[in-house]
Amino acid sequence: MAGTDVPEREAITLSHVAQRAGVSLKTASRALNGEQHVATATRERVLAAAADLDFRMNPQASMLKRGIATPAVGMITGDLANPFYSALAKGVEKEVRAVGAHLTIASSDEDPDVERDLVREFADRHVRGLVIASTRASHEDIAVLIARGTAVVFVDRPPVGVEADSIVIDNYGGAYTATQHLLAVGHRHIAFVGDYERLSTHRERRRGYTDALAEAGCEPIVRVDSHDMLAGRDTVTELLTGDQPVTAVLAGNNRIALGAVRAIAATRPEVALVGFDDFDLSDVLGVTTVAHDATEMGRLAAQRILERTGRMTFERVVMPTRLIERGSGEKPPPA
Repeated sequence: MAGTDVPEREAITLSHVAQRAGVSLKTASRALNGEQHVATATRERVLAAAADLDFRMNPQASMLKRGIATPAVGMITGDLANPFYSALAKGVEKEVRAVGAHLTIASSDEDPDVERDLVREFADRHVRGLVIASTRASHEDIAVLIARGTAVVFVDRPPVGVEADSIVIDNYGGAYTATQHLLAVGHRHIAFVGDYERLSTHRERRRGYTDALAEAGCEPIVRVDSHDMLAGRDTVTELLTGDQPVTAVLAGNNRIALGAVRAIAATRPEVALVGFDDFDLSDVLGVTTVAHDATEMGRLAAQRILERTGRMTFERVVMPTRLIERGSGEKPPPA
């Protein structure tokens, strides 16, 4: 056998194995990858050389070179600071790990350009599937990825301009029910504090709110672009201390609800509050919320990724919401 001194551990490559076994680089690669058309004696010689050198194949790199999908599933979230995405990722990870795959998570931080770049990066890695909580207005470029065989599932926010599986929340129904609940308590001056206008979740929640108010003959009071807790706090503070006699607030997401809790406690504790998306300590704080199961959403998304092979139809799943009464949304308006 052709042989040289064993190289330093960090320098060992497939070339060293091929040299030790006295075969070409291509033959060594085929032998180590278990491909056909390699003589038994040659395969054994290559395996022995690899063992002597303590060489380890990088299976992901090998698959990428051959255009084969890796055992990884990618996930693009909107904002990792939001606990909703942590619960969503938990559901995805549990399913993919059960079949020997692993989850790689990246955050767009609600930036459409960052999301577009992340989609390209995951495509270049040949991931088995991609779960996307999108912040973009159009997804036509995703069609190329799907046509190539990559399973794509949109969660929380549906796809636009492309056919793909999606799992979303009944945002309209949840907001409609929450507004009806506040109306039933006696409120007529109910403010809706929403997220970024470009997000479909915000638009659907706003629509449910305005439709419920219209049926009751009440005028909407809407504030938008309050994506996080600080913005929510400032917006709700302005509503409670301004000229409009707001007696109740519907918060468009869980972080806005936390900001609203602070604003209400500091200014007008008698104001009613309903939040959308449950959050930690909402039960302790007594915050009435529109709740849904984000972990189950992640689990269902992962199932569709793993079952996508060979299925030509696409599904849209709408997950139900439920109103959990804890006290804040049951406060009546001032006499």
